[in-house]
Amino acid sequence: MKKIMDFMTNSFAPKVNKIVKNPWISAIQDSIMAALPLVFVGSLITVVSLLKNIFESIPDLSMISNFSFGMYGLVVAFLIPYYLMEKKGNSGQKLISGATGMVLFLMLLFPTVTAEGSITFILARFGATGMFVSMITGLFVAAVMNFAAKKSLFGEDTPIPDFVVGWFNSLLPITFILVVGWLITIQFNIDFFEVIIQMFSPLASIVQSYPGFVLSVFIPVFLYTFGISGWVMMPAIYPVYMAGLAANAEAVANGGQALNIATQETCYAFSSMGGIGTTLALSVMMLVLSKSAQLKAIGKAVIIPSIFNINEPLVFGAPIAFNPYLMVPMWINSLLVPTIAYIAMSLHLVNVPSQTFLLWYMPYPITSYLATQDWRAIVICIIIFVITWLVFLPFFKAYDNSLLKREKEEALAEEAAAI
Repeated sequence: MKKIMDFMTNSFAPKVNKIVKNPWISAIQDSIMAALPLVFVGSLITVVSLLKNIFESIPDLSMISNFSFGMYGLVVAFLIPYYLMEKKGNSGQKLISGATGMVLFLMLLFPTVTAEGSITFILARFGATGMFVSMITGLFVAAVMNFAAKKSLFGEDTPIPDFVVGWFNSLLPITFILVVGWLITIQFNIDFFEVIIQMFSPLASIVQSYPGFVLSVFIPVFLYTFGISGWVMMPAIYPVYMAGLAANAEAVANGGQALNIATQETCYAFSSMGGIGTTLALSVMMLVLSKSAQLKAIGKAVIIPSIFNINEPLVFGAPIAFNPYLMVPMWINSLLVPTIAYIAMSLHLVNVPSQTFLLWYMPYPITSYLATQDWRAIVICIIIFVITWLVFLPFFKAYDNSLLKREKEEALAEEAAAI
């Protein structure tokens, strides 16, 4: 275990953190984070739709979800070049770069244009289903605009106003970008959206499988226990989760079944109880069972945040991070909990999520019900709480006893020093 700790601390973690700070990776992460309020709006509409089952007078608000969560891909196509130009020190061109990203994204959605000049888009392609297209579009636009920003048609001492210089310097790269989109969509008649979906379908299939889903939950938890944010996995996993949910929503709307278990909603239904790593049981345990003064105090401090699924105070205060006593059971639970969720949904013991729900800060088991819209999820939630409690218990007791022993030794030393 010591060798693993040394390797993760001194070799692996610095390399991962370096990757996370890379402007191309961080631009994707920042874009997804910045656009999340649109998903939260969709989550609120999901809650309202549940109330509509009780109060029929509530109007149908699904169109709001279509133009919030349903426009997620379009917004990300704007934000990626926007943030990347900012991180590369080209803030003067970040807005036009973002706008160009949106325009290219629209071209690559393969719209239908009639002889009369009307244009028709497939609405589903604007949202989570189009995430991979928006990411590739955004990165391509950012690469071209960033390269062009290093060149200029004018000298530094030109008398021409800066905004005019900016216009002309953007003209060629924007023209090149849009010509590429025109060639793909119009000249070659390639449905770029379908091409990208087919390219990434193996990744989606892997994540949607049982081992893929478990690993998609376990790896961020494993990294988190070494102080590395689980968001480092976002560019690879999150688009698959969102596309899976979009496919579920479309299937249910057409009278079919939701089949994609690997979604963020599934994670919020069960795996995020108390925060990433399913740590609510440990927080309660510290509050009610601790014998050491340190863990008792931490239990009092972290219980409220844990109820609302915020576990940074627990992970770094107990601590769980870099603490073999608590890291190991957290790893075990991050394998067990997604396994339980996957089995329960595969056997149709609980609904597979088909509507967006990212109100992760709501207490359990309310979150379990709202994410799945199934009362049986509450039963699964209780079972998971009990299992995670049993996994944490022996490790917690060993850690608590070690702290208690140390506290007694320190107290005896203080008494001896006082004599």
